[in-house]
Amino acid sequence: MTRAIMAMGYNGYRYLIKKLKEKRAEGYVDTAIKILIAVVLGALLLAGLYALFDDTVLPTLVRRVEEMFNYAG
Repeated sequence: MTRAIMAMGYNGYRYLIKKLKEKRAEGYVDTAIKILIAVVLGALLLAGLYALFDDTVLPTLVRRVEEMFNYAG
């Protein structure tokens, strides 16, 4: 590790120390929670649209999926 820091030079060393002392960061847990909230809100919005318009939100999509899995004809 020491050789890697020395190879970066003085500016690289100062940058590394600055980043290690920094208190501001976005962690993986924060990002995962944001993604989870976005997915849940999107699902609720889609469910609300389906409830509001009585299964006619994406009529062509429903027809295409039914045609895709219609093995009889």
